[in-house]
Amino acid sequence: MTNNRFVRTQMLLGEQAMKNLAKTKIMLIGLGAVGGYVLEGLARAGVGNFVLVDFDSFEESNINRQILATTETLGQKKIEVAKNRVLSINPKANVETRDIFVNAETIEDLLACKPDFVIDAIDALNPKCDLIQALYIKQLPFISSMGAALKTDVSKIRYGNLSNSKNCSLAKFVRKRLRKRGIDIAKIKCVWSDELVDLPDTALDMPVNVSEMGRVRHTLGSLPTITAIFGLVIANQTILELSSSKN
Repeated sequence: MTNNRFVRTQMLLGEQAMKNLAKTKIMLIGLGAVGGYVLEGLARAGVGNFVLVDFDSFEESNINRQILATTETLGQKKIEVAKNRVLSINPKANVETRDIFVNAETIEDLLACKPDFVIDAIDALNPKCDLIQALYIKQLPFISSMGAALKTDVSKIRYGNLSNSKNCSLAKFVRKRLRKRGIDIAKIKCVWSDELVDLPDTALDMPVNVSEMGRVRHTLGSLPTITAIFGLVIANQTILELSSSKN
């Protein structure tokens, strides 16, 4: 019988599934609104090995939607807070951290640790496309999150092939760039929302800031419920895929 912490999961999925989850190494890139909930779901399912990747620290504006952002964690590195969260759920878990910005120059070194499965919760277009391309070429299994901001209708959240996505501006740009790189987008698994949005004037904060990484960023309105569901859908699908493995 498995650890009592995960006995309810084993009752549903079986002993072999729990062994699969315990031995799998999952790389989670991006520990914000979506990624934090991915981590929560996977840790509570009994995943035993994590590589957590993020370069950012928590800010007060993160609190409305990021499960790891609290008054106590403001100013702390996301990777360290995330590691502590996993170990508070499962002290036997092995958690590695990578405090880096993911781009074309850092991806190869990042993937050198040979993860079994990768979660892409990056919110920036160029790094996301670079990561997807690398994972596609290496034939590493992964799930990618598209845009959860500006959405309000939970019934429009979908999981499937990137080629089937619609009404998501991030997915639109990702599809276009990946096609130019010769990638079969029908083979890219992702979560997106089909919802058409009619933006209020307050939804998009037009003034932009340039971060230390040189990226122009827009501030988008978002709900904690939608980003959480995106993350938990990804976690759920990952759990099902890994637990069905015969290895």
